[in-house]
Formats: sequence, structure tokens, C-alpha cells
Amino acid sequence: MPTYKYVAVNLQKQKFKGKFIAEDEKDLAVQLARQNLYLVSSSEYKGGTPSAFFTLGTGKVSLTELTTFCRQFAIMITSGIQVMDCLEVLKMQSFSSYFKAILYVIAEDVKGGDMLSTALDKHKKVFPDFFVSMVHVGEASGRLESVFLSLANYYESDAAIRRKARGALAYPLMLAGMTVAITILMLAFVVPTFKDVLADLEVKPEGYTAVIYGISDFLVAYWQWILVGVILLVGSVFLFLQTKTGKRAFDVFKIKCPMIKKVTVELITARFARAFSILLSSGMDLVSALDSTALILGNSYMEARFKDASEEVRHGITLTNAFTKYGLFPDMMTQMLSVAEKTNSLDDVLGRSCRFFDEQVEATLNSLTSKIQPIMLVIMGLVIGSLFLAVYAPMLSIMNQLA
Repeated sequence: MPTYKYVAVNLQKQKFKGKFIAEDEKDLAVQLARQNLYLVSSSEYKGGTPSAFFTLGTGKVSLTELTTFCRQFAIMITSGIQVMDCLEVLKMQSFSSYFKAILYVIAEDVKGGDMLSTALDKHKKVFPDFFVSMVHVGEASGRLESVFLSLANYYESDAAIRRKARGALAYPLMLAGMTVAITILMLAFVVPTFKDVLADLEVKPEGYTAVIYGISDFLVAYWQWILVGVILLVGSVFLFLQTKTGKRAFDVFKIKCPMIKKVTVELITARFARAFSILLSSGMDLVSALDSTALILGNSYMEARFKDASEEVRHGITLTNAFTKYGLFPDMMTQMLSVAEKTNSLDDVLGRSCRFFDEQVEATLNSLTSKIQPIMLVIMGLVIGSLFLAVYAPMLSIMNQLA
């Protein structure tokens, strides 16, 4: 049955607003009349996600907000506060205006009779299927507080891993940016100055120096077009990566590229171990847990292979054999899964292994950074050294002739 937003009055002419589930507006009026309320106006309520534009939001909710939401919800549920009262309190907290607007809609839906998981499922951009599945399991098992606490821990750990990954790559990216910036500055300002000096001395540049001077002339003459070309290229790549094909291509690259393959696989492994153990410990059956876990791996290529492996598990193949066949995870993970299946302790083993795989991710990131930094420094030295050599070589030749 549809849900209606209504405005009604009582005998004292007091105005009331709210939502009510009814077959149609006539049934709504009858239902309200039983409560001594008289319908003034009504409209069908869709309960969609609020527009980010009107709340000055970005259309996304940060992991920090989701973590805080889950942890506060868990604390209040544990204290014996009802779900509806929890939502009323949470929508008054210091979240972004966009998230507050969504919480307001969720509170209204729950007040109108929806289950919390149903209300959350209407906002898929904010609450992924994994999140909704967890809440649904918590409602069915009566363990909503432990589910929200597990979700808070999951998002907290996931955010920590992402921060480590960004931090590990920050310095190499900074070196790359500095190399490009110094190269452009030299070609645009330093090289032309030395070229003018050589022209005054009537010295004709030759060989490598002539090539660098030609590149400098081209950059100075056509910098506007070069800038437009770079912007168009970057914009095209960005737009391509937003498409399904582009995301798939980038995800395949991250798995196939030797330099970043190991850290990508270990990030996915850590995420799988944490999410899968949470789902199993919350009472979800194995197949449903696999279906939900596939949604949070963060790599479409791995998700497709994971779903193929899950299908084999559905037909009776063990987790260990299915994952080994598709080469999804490192050997350590498959060995742990093998032991866990034999002892019937999947959730316990995976729960205990989360910290180990987090440490593996951190160690791999540190190793990757230690390898990339020297390479970037060498590249930076070679590029800048080559430019200086091209600039000063004619000067040194002139000085040797004068000597």
C-alpha cells in the first residue's frame, strides 16, 4: 500500500502533519477520522533521497559520518533506546546538512511503519547493499546493536587503510609533480634566456641542445593550445573512468600491473576478511554472506570473479577450492579458509585474521613506497640534469675555446 503525507486538523482546529499507510486517499481520511482528525490535504509520499544541491552537499556521505552514525546508534540501542528515538536524536547531531536531510527522511519512513533496513534501502547512494543487508540481519536476529558496532569498526578500519594508502603514495606523487613543474619552468623561462645569450654571441646550438631549444620554442609559442590539449586529455580520461567500461579497465589495470598488483589484492583481501566475518557472525548464511561481500570488494574485475566463485560454492564446492580455482586471494588466505572450513569456525578465524591482513597491507605499502621513492628521485635527477646539461654545454664550450 502507498504511503501518504497528510495535513489534518482536530475539533480544536489544531493542525497536524505526518505520514500514513493507506489504500487510497479515501481510506486515509477514514483512518484519520478514527483518531478524531479530519483530512485537509494529502499527497503520495515517495521517500526518495534528498537532492544534494538543495542541502549544499556533495551527494556523498563520508566514511567518518557513517562510522559515527553506526557507533552512536549502537550505543543508544545497547542503552535500551528504541530505533525511532535513536533516529530522532541522530538527525539532530552535527552531521552534514545532506546527511541530516537523509536521516530526517529515514526517520519519517520508520515512523510511517517501515523497517529500518527498508528505509535505508531507499538511499542506495548513501547506504550500500552491504550496509542494508547487515541491518536486515540485525533486525531479524535481534542483534541490531552488535551489527551497528561491527559496521562502525568495519568502516573505521577501512578508512584507516585508505588513509595509509593515500599517505604512502603522497610523497612519490609530490616528486612527480615537482619534476613536471621544474621542467616546464626551465623550458619556458630559463632556456629562452640562455638561447638569447647564445644568439648575441652568434653561437649556433647543435645536437641535444638544439632539440631542447626547439622544444622550448614550441612550448612558448603554443602554450595556450598545449594547456587546452592537456585539459581536454585529462577531462577525457576522467570522464572515461566514470563509465562502466572505464572503471572496469582501470580495475583490471590495478590487478594486472606488477607494481601495484600485490597491494591491490591485499587491500581487497583485508576488506573481504573483515566484511565476511561480520556477516557470518551476525547470523547470515554462507551464500547470502558471499553475495553481500561481493558488493564491497571495490574492484569490478575481482567482484566478477568473486561472483563466479560464489556460484560454485552455491553448487556445493568448498570456499577454499572455489577461491583457489579463480585465484582470488593470497595463499595465506586460502590456507586459513581451509583450516576454518575443516573446524567449522569461518567467522572466528576470519575475524582474528583481519589485523594480520591489515598489517600485511601496511607492510606492502611501505615496501612499495621505499621502491618508488628512489626511482622517482633518479628520474627527477636525470630530467633536470639533462636540461641543465643542454643549457650549459654551449657555455662550457665557449669558455674552453677562450681558455
